[in-house]
Amino acid sequence: MPPFTHYAAVDWSGAAGERHRGIAVAMIGPGDAAPHLIRPGHVWSRAEVLDWLVQETPRDTLIGFDLGMSLPFTDRGAFFPGWAASPPDARTLWAMVEAICAREPHLGVGAFVDHPDASRHFRRHGGRQGDLFGAAGRGRLRVTEHAQAAAGCSPTSNFNLVGAAQVGKGSLAGMRLLHRLPSDVAVWPIDPLPASGRVVVEIYTTIAAIAAGRRAGASKIRSHDDLSIALAALGFATPPGAGTITDHAADALITAAWLRSHAPRTHLWTPASMTDKIAKTEGWTFGAP
Repeated sequence: MPPFTHYAAVDWSGAAGERHRGIAVAMIGPGDAAPHLIRPGHVWSRAEVLDWLVQETPRDTLIGFDLGMSLPFTDRGAFFPGWAASPPDARTLWAMVEAICAREPHLGVGAFVDHPDASRHFRRHGGRQGDLFGAAGRGRLRVTEHAQAAAGCSPTSNFNLVGAAQVGKGSLAGMRLLHRLPSDVAVWPIDPLPASGRVVVEIYTTIAAIAAGRRAGASKIRSHDDLSIALAALGFATPPGAGTITDHAADALITAAWLRSHAPRTHLWTPASMTDKIAKTEGWTFGAP
């Protein structure tokens, strides 16, 4: 494992528009007793998160993004079975999303989900469900999402773009960000772990919340008192504040702390179900067994 000095977590958003109150960024550094928010009170844009990562994060930072870094592949042997242009791996998928959405501002992805071939695989608003979305209305899942379910979480398909629990739009917008990262930022497990340097991983904040003593069905925290209890369970102090806190900020703070406490656990970097093929196509959620 690289000698990380800083740990950051980004609660991400795929909502339309430029700025999003659903984005929160937290970090904990060497010697810090508690995680802290980056630019507290700021309403982030996705482009600003990218700029912050590239220009401001210390060299040996582990950065977790709450999104799906890829789409299901293993279940059908392709991201988009039946489409001749279906990409062979995750990095080619990111490049495809970026190319189709190149004229769309704010890392938007409307052009991709409305593409005549891609749209057959997505559930979109207005009752528009593609004929290849998936059996029983649930949608397809990656291998890592089955592992999440085995750990007590309730993952949703990245092909689902409808409902409060959907993560599909944020995941696709995240793919545009991942495509734009400089080559010296590794994205695990699509890239092997480097000896040192910045590494981006996919996170699922519910996994961190469970480790902090929360139930999967009640993982969201909206008060500093509850935040203090969760961080104490992970062995950390609470940043200054009282009263209410957004669940996005709480998710980022808890997950940054969780990354620092769990990144040294070497078995989390070698999950039993993650083959080389899965790593290159579907990626993995750090912390999923």
